[in-house]
Parts: sequence; C-alpha cells; structure tokens
Amino acid sequence: MAGQSRKWMILVATIWIQAFTGTNFDFSAYSSDLKSVLGVSQVQLNYLATASDLGKLFGWLSGLALMYFPLWVVLFMAAFMGFFGYGLQWLVISHVISLPYILVFFLCLLSGLSITWFNTVCFVLCIQNFPANRALALSLTVSFNGVSAAIYALAGNAINPSSHALYLLLNALIPLITSLAALIPILRQPSLDPLPPEGVKRDSFIFLILNIIAILTGVYLLLFGAHSSDLTVSRLLFGGALFLLMFPLCIPGIVYARDWFKRTIHSSFRLDGSGFLLIDVDDLELHKELLMREAEASNNGKELDQPLLSTDDISMTYSITRIKSFEKGGCCETIIGKDQLAMLGEEHSVRLLVLRLDFWLYYIAYFCGGAIGLVYSNNLGQIAQSLGESSRTTTLLTLYSSFSFFGRLLSAAPDYMRAKVYFARTGWLTIALLPTPVAFCLLATSGNAVALQAGTSLIGLSSGFIFAAAVSITSELFGPNSVGVNHNILITNIPIGSLVYGFLAAIVYDSNVSSGIGIGNVVGDSVVCMGRQCYFLTFVLWGCVSVVGLAASVLLFLRTRHAYDCFERKRLSSTQLY
Repeated sequence: MAGQSRKWMILVATIWIQAFTGTNFDFSAYSSDLKSVLGVSQVQLNYLATASDLGKLFGWLSGLALMYFPLWVVLFMAAFMGFFGYGLQWLVISHVISLPYILVFFLCLLSGLSITWFNTVCFVLCIQNFPANRALALSLTVSFNGVSAAIYALAGNAINPSSHALYLLLNALIPLITSLAALIPILRQPSLDPLPPEGVKRDSFIFLILNIIAILTGVYLLLFGAHSSDLTVSRLLFGGALFLLMFPLCIPGIVYARDWFKRTIHSSFRLDGSGFLLIDVDDLELHKELLMREAEASNNGKELDQPLLSTDDISMTYSITRIKSFEKGGCCETIIGKDQLAMLGEEHSVRLLVLRLDFWLYYIAYFCGGAIGLVYSNNLGQIAQSLGESSRTTTLLTLYSSFSFFGRLLSAAPDYMRAKVYFARTGWLTIALLPTPVAFCLLATSGNAVALQAGTSLIGLSSGFIFAAAVSITSELFGPNSVGVNHNILITNIPIGSLVYGFLAAIVYDSNVSSGIGIGNVVGDSVVCMGRQCYFLTFVLWGCVSVVGLAASVLLFLRTRHAYDCFERKRLSSTQLY
C-alpha cells in the first residue's frame, strides 16, 4: 500500500515539473525587450526563437544520458541547463553583462534543450510507475506543460508587473527549485507489483478525478492569469494557483479509501481502459493473431496480393493491404487505397517509416498545424505591439497557454467516450485542425482586440490538442515499441516550422518597416512596425498553410480509418469472448 501511495506522489511531482518547465511558451513576454537590448532585426529575433525549438533535435541525448546516469541526475542536468541558459540571458537583458548575438543564440539553444530533457524524465516516471495506466498518466502530465506561460504570468505580476526581464529570471530559478522539490519522491520510487483488473479500474477513476482538478486549474488560470491591477491581489491569485497544483497531493488518501469510492461512486462509471498513448498489449496481440488467421484463409487466391507474415517477421516487414479494386478507381481512390495499413501497432523501422505515405501525410498535418501554432505564440509579443496592444501581451499569453492546456486535456476525451462513441484518432486530429484556419482568417480580416483574443484562443486550443495526441497517434500507426525514435523524427518539423514560418513572418515585418508603411516608433536600436499590415500577409499565408495541413489530415484519416475500425471490432469481439 505504501508503494501505491508513493507512486501518486511521483505523479504529482511530475505534474509540477511539467507545469513549471514549459518555459519556451513565455518567449513572447520578453522578446520585444530582448530585441531592443540586442539591437537586432525581426529576422534575427526569429532565429533566437528557432534556437529554442532546435533543442528538440537533440532530445535523443536525454535518452542516451539515462543509459549511464540515474534519473535524478538527468533531472538536475536539465535544471542546470535552463539555469545557465536563461540566467545569462537575464543578465544580458538587465544590462549587467554584454554578450555577442551568437552567444545569446547558443544560450537559447541550451534553454530549449533543457525542456526536452525535462520531458524525457517525466515520460520515464509515468511509464515506470503507471504501467497499466501510463496513457492516462502521460496525457495528464503533458497537459500541465501547457499552463506554464499562465503560471509564469501570475508569478511575474505577483513580483513586478512592469518587468518583462523578470520572466527570464523566473525561467532560470523556478525549474531548479521544482527539481529540488521533486527529488525526494523520485529517490523513493516504489517497486510496484502488477495491478489486478480492479486496481487498474480504481486508478482510472482516480485519473478521472485528477482531470477534473486539472480543468478547474485551467479555468482558474484563464480567469485570473493576466490579473495585474493590484500587487496584493496578484500575490493572492498566484498563491491560489500554487494551492491548486498542490491539491492532488490528497490522492494517496484516495488510494487508501478505494473501497469506499468503489462502493459509492466508481460503480456508476464504465472505464474500459485507455488507448491514449499505447495500445493495450493483450488487445494488440489478439488483434494481430486474428489478422494472421484471416490472412492465412485469404492466401488461397483472394484479394490480397501478399499475405501478412508471421508474428516473428511482422516488425521487419510491410504488412499492407493491396486491394486490386483500387487499381480501376480514380486518382483519389488510388491515393486512399494504396499501401493502406492493415493493422494498428505494427512496428516500423526508420527505413520503413520514411517510405510510408501515411507518415508523410501525418508529418505535413503536424507541420502545418501544431508547428504553426507554436510559431504564432513566439510572435505574440510583436503581433500585440504592432496592433497597439502591448499592454495586453500578458493577457494574450495567458489565453494561449490556458486554451492550449484545455486542448491537451480534450485529447484524452475520446478515451473516456470510447464505450459510447468510437472514432478513429486520426479523425479527431482532423477535427482539432479545423480551428487554426478559422483563427487566421479572423485575424486577417479584423485587427481589433476581440479578434486577436479569439484567434489566439482558437490557435492555442488546436495546437494543444495536436501536441498531446501526437504521441498516441505515432504509437498506434507506427508501433508502440518504436514510438521513442519515430516520434522524435516527427517533431523535427517543429524547429523546421519555427525557422520557415518565423522567417516568413520576419521578412514581411521588416519589409513593411523598410518600405515606410508600418513604421511607428524606434525602441532602443530597433524599429517597430505598427499597424495591421505588419502581419496581415503573414496571417493570410499561415492560414493557407493550415488548410494544406487540414487536407493532409483528411487524407490520413481516410487511409487509416479501416485499420482503426478493424482494431475496434476485434477488441469488442475479444471482450465478448472473454
């Protein structure tokens, strides 16, 4: 029982780590000041934002470090990377020291790298301590990474609302302090025995309670995250946010009271497990076995050009359905039917992955959806400044952060709805991409404060869902055992998107300044563009790109729907058998 209590302490520690280490989301809060101090152009400022995202390209180093160092050592390596990366930037923006642009670039890269290392530590903690419900554990903890900007906005308002440089100091110190607080639970990790089915369902119910608490936390931050009218009130509000983050510590008590909850409440819920991240191993193996039998039966001259191979060879081969009827169809039918996935969870090596049309459709959907949302958040400071809404930058940052958090929480909703409504997860991805082009259309057609806030909220909601659901989609389409490598390949589109989309926005911004159309005033050594035209063309181009991502996601859904439906039918039939 002590082990069961300690695993919930570890979950709370993981929530804290995620909530306080999404430091890349508050870049827009201090980016204008950083641009002024360094005296750089908008293009050069974009390179600094890209440097932070480039850290994701080296995220695999954290996995390598875990092979040679204990988990807590990797945690503090991440903390000190952020401490030096953000700390030295704070000294630069505070005029304490002066560093050349290239060194500031590498400091941004180091800061971004620390975030990926923190994420790796959190993933490992969830997988180790919640093997039966790791999907729910990961979805919950990843969601809290989305509220980092809102929490830091509250902390900044509680200390000094007028200082934007304060964000860099908080980015340096708070993750280190959080790592110290999380050290004791991590060092006292329990050795857990496999849970019985009743224990898995009990834990699922506890996760449901935690998700409700998370929703309350998100609503609180949305309502009060940007409040800065009074210092005392701001400090009280920040204290309230910390209380909500500490409230899940009561979960060990819920574990001890499991019998009472089971008798009075749990019986009214039907929680059949989660497919959020990793497909249930037993379901997957039975699904594969049944498909093998069907393949053997169809080997006598039926519709398949090549049979599915044995389980021993399945991880090294293409188990794809080549249906001859599509050869006589149109172009659209050919694209949808060619080399379709025959099953979910089939392991893909890197070579097979890059040869799959499904992967590239998925890559484009992510590149034109989630990545563009992150670039938008990096440019929020300049967007607000150009529209004369600099005083609302913190409010916009809180809106994006809060709605990104809600989007991440919503990504787990299909699992709770699974018993009543089943829909392919790639279909949910398509639905999640819909708000992005709508938001950019709204931003391009109207430059008022209401449109800016509404567009920011929609983009945060969409990108948050995509970020949280991406790992599960990768594991389902290309294999749970290969998800670490394959997902790192997928997220290479984030730094690429940060560079391409950010460079595009910076070129449009600087061209308006050089043409004299949007010059408003000079701040420090940099010229500020003022007016709707500064980002109008950028919003139009970003909106067109997001439509391309939406189209790619629709094709991905049509190509993978058969595999999802087949898996669900086999799962239901196996449930009836047993």
